[in-house]
Amino acid sequence: MSNHFSAAMLKFPGDDARLDLTDLFVFPSPDSPDRTVLILDVNPFMTGADFHPDAVYRINVDNDGDLQADVALSLVFSESNGGTQTGTVYYATGSAAREPEPAGEVLIEGMPVGFDETAKPVKAGPCRLFIGVRSDPFFADGEGAFHDFQFTGDDTFAGKNILSMALEVPNEMLGSGPEIGVWCTSSVRRDGELVQVDRYGNPSFNPFFVDELKNQFNAGHPADDVADFLEPWSKLLESRGYPAAEARETALTVLPDVMHYNRNRPAHYPNGRVLTDMRMAFLTYGRVTSDGVEPHDDYLPEFPFLGPPNAQPAGEDTTGEALLTST
Repeated sequence: MSNHFSAAMLKFPGDDARLDLTDLFVFPSPDSPDRTVLILDVNPFMTGADFHPDAVYRINVDNDGDLQADVALSLVFSESNGGTQTGTVYYATGSAAREPEPAGEVLIEGMPVGFDETAKPVKAGPCRLFIGVRSDPFFADGEGAFHDFQFTGDDTFAGKNILSMALEVPNEMLGSGPEIGVWCTSSVRRDGELVQVDRYGNPSFNPFFVDELKNQFNAGHPADDVADFLEPWSKLLESRGYPAAEARETALTVLPDVMHYNRNRPAHYPNGRVLTDMRMAFLTYGRVTSDGVEPHDDYLPEFPFLGPPNAQPAGEDTTGEALLTST
């Protein structure tokens, strides 16, 4: 799986699906190569129908290679009110981008969250923005992934929904050079203090990590990843068949856990990530390159690119409980 169920024991961070970061995508706008698309999805299987009102969802951008945020796009949301909710987006640079609280310029305030297929993108300063329910773009045999990669070709995520935050921003807002590093975080307010409970850089990374270290990892920072997690990740890869030296080298391709994107090169993971990118060989030492699941057929050719929300029949289990209890 990409980053669904990213806390220990395949649970949600803070036991709240609204805080679970499921996917991160970074790629150029197909209409304007001078603009970059950043998509952050949360809430696997749409457990609950809103964004957490005490959370800060953030996309962090490092544009000078020091593993510190030079740009931060932070999104916060109101309490739900009769099935409605609004969001506010902040854009911060420099030291303000490293503050835990939302800071900087307000790109848009009080934007209604789209909870059905009628939701449309809006202008947010020099950016385009979409916030709302979408079809989950991720495609994988989730059951097989947790059963020693014995796949049946069943797509665990077909017909499921997530909550999406999609932005299309001018390249210069992210940095003057062509290369950036991107990771996202979710934090929640506890006793008046923001506590980071999830983070995401590379796809299909966290859910397969050593379980007792997941919560520590989620609360951490990319700058500490090599010191804190290189050894356990190398051991994990060795258990998957990697020779020791190659396990270490391979772990260093995803540690620190930051998604790298150079806009002068084609966007396909590991250079950014588009909706149809999948990674399987990494975890199996190349023995398995596909789970037999094809990309979804509901992606849109225009912003926000994710398909419209799927209808959820009455009584259908949308919590992913079968996956949780069978792994």
